[in-house]
Amino acid sequence: MSKKKVVVSLGNEALGSTTLEQWDAVKETAKALADLVAADYQLTITHSNGAQVSMIHKAMTELRRIYPDYTPAPMCVCSAMSQGYVGYDLQNALRSELLSRGISKSVSTILTQVTVDPYDDAFYDPQKALGRYMSKADADEELEKGNYVIEEPGKGFRRVVAAPKPIDIVEIDSIKILTDADQVVIACGGGGIPVIEQPHSLKGASAVIEKDSIAGKLASDLKVDELIILTSVDYVYKNYNTPEAEPIKTLSVDEAKSYIEQNQFGAGNMLPKIEAAIAYLENVPNGKVLITSIHKTHEAIQGKVGTVITV
Repeated sequence: MSKKKVVVSLGNEALGSTTLEQWDAVKETAKALADLVAADYQLTITHSNGAQVSMIHKAMTELRRIYPDYTPAPMCVCSAMSQGYVGYDLQNALRSELLSRGISKSVSTILTQVTVDPYDDAFYDPQKALGRYMSKADADEELEKGNYVIEEPGKGFRRVVAAPKPIDIVEIDSIKILTDADQVVIACGGGGIPVIEQPHSLKGASAVIEKDSIAGKLASDLKVDELIILTSVDYVYKNYNTPEAEPIKTLSVDEAKSYIEQNQFGAGNMLPKIEAAIAYLENVPNGKVLITSIHKTHEAIQGKVGTVITV
């Protein structure tokens, strides 16, 4: 019997927000992932990087402020740093957990680039806030550089960048080779490093890609059997955060689209996950999507908890 191929998408809760939090978080995350491996799932893992890329961007910006000779790190470089940093901790934690269970399996991180359209509407209306809070003077300096900033009343100003849609995963062939060899692969971390195709090169873009969007794209490209989105809630909910909140145990693509029209899903949390599920299932109609809490992974794959989405 062949293994079930899945893409697993990890949210912020799987990684924590600081270096110390991440060390602790990935140990627990590794247990959930090892449960999947033990259940004969073949894993390709992608993950968020919001806290990590913001931390790196802030550190590099502060370094430039203290030592003017240093060049500020572009967003694409910060994204690459965060992929390596998270992948390093995650692959080591998962390898250790697997070995403790008597499972010997390679775990590899692929530094992944993702092409974006330079004319994507997101570049004309950046919305993704990151990095430190700035003073008005620092914000004005960012504006002079051609960057975008927003003001958060009572807190200060923050840099905002575009979040364009992914087009192609540059290293997809390498990812396929490793997955076909039954290795655990960590790829497209933080949505991937956004790049713009030029005649014979790739140019880093000042942007970030939503990790849920790339999870759906990765699952589609690999034509996996299932997309598993591990987040902070046990189910997708109707009327979330209200007294009428109701868990949704099963959902069709058409029902999901109807709920989107009703504004049932928050733009900053559940909506991107549902959109990723729809994108995947429209490309792989025989597939399945499972959305649940990372802490309920073992129960979810037994059908005891979680929201299942199908065509």
